[in-house]
Amino acid sequence: MFLPEFEYLAPETLAEALALLARYGERAKILAGGTDLLVIMKDRLLKPEVLVDISRLQELQGIRRLPGEGMVIGAAAKVDEVQQTAAIRAQWRALAEATDELGSVQVRGMATLGGNSCHASPAAETPPALVALGAKVTLAGSAGEREILLEHFILGNRKTALREGEILVRFFLPEPLSRGASVYLCQGIRGAMEIDLLNAAVYLVLEPDLETCAQARIVLGAVAPAPFRAEKAEMYLTGGKLGDKMIKETARLAAAQASPITDIRASAEYRRQVVEVLVRRAVTKAYERVRAGKEVGAE
Repeated sequence: MFLPEFEYLAPETLAEALALLARYGERAKILAGGTDLLVIMKDRLLKPEVLVDISRLQELQGIRRLPGEGMVIGAAAKVDEVQQTAAIRAQWRALAEATDELGSVQVRGMATLGGNSCHASPAAETPPALVALGAKVTLAGSAGEREILLEHFILGNRKTALREGEILVRFFLPEPLSRGASVYLCQGIRGAMEIDLLNAAVYLVLEPDLETCAQARIVLGAVAPAPFRAEKAEMYLTGGKLGDKMIKETARLAAAQASPITDIRASAEYRRQVVEVLVRRAVTKAYERVRAGKEVGAE
């Protein structure tokens, strides 16, 4: 099916892009990688009069390390750029693992990190990992910039905290803590080019004894309208000594907080059972990574 007619605009600066969005209002949509938007338009589910292409804006590009602070990732950075960044693979592994699962090589070469969050699909790969890693996003609009946690940005299925005329500019990942590690796992029907039945991301920080949990973030995707933290499971795990019994109970508590649906791909009950399995595996793997010293943050 062909795309509906639209006017294509390619601003050269962020200020120009914001001015265009202010001028056209609801008649305009933002185009970055286009891997989600153009599919929706071909299906005639969306017919914007104007597309504002932000993919080449310098203010949205780049991946750079801020020593002692963290990692800044431009919202228009391609998923494969994130996937291939050595520092991300070493110290923010959950995000790297999430990018490994996103689409095909061709899709990763076009899709942007910002688009994967702005599309706000409940089954999106990178948002759970980003939330687990404590990511913040910077949003720019006519009134200036504001920064919020990503976990407060995605509000539901196809719903975000973007106000009219705003653009997601960049992500900030805080420097990992010492004795910390992260993991992303997902479950689908096929091994590739698959919409996740569910996914989970875990970030653990251990005490110096390498047995007691000092901090935990457990984030579930595709089992609610938006990625969410399994806070009861996090609270139970924090302060406890990691072991089979504690990890199993943590997984049970996480599954109890999920609100999966039944659809053509899986039943709600099946998804709930898999949540428990994925969380158990992810917590165990993060624990093993810390103890093996394979993902350790700055002192």
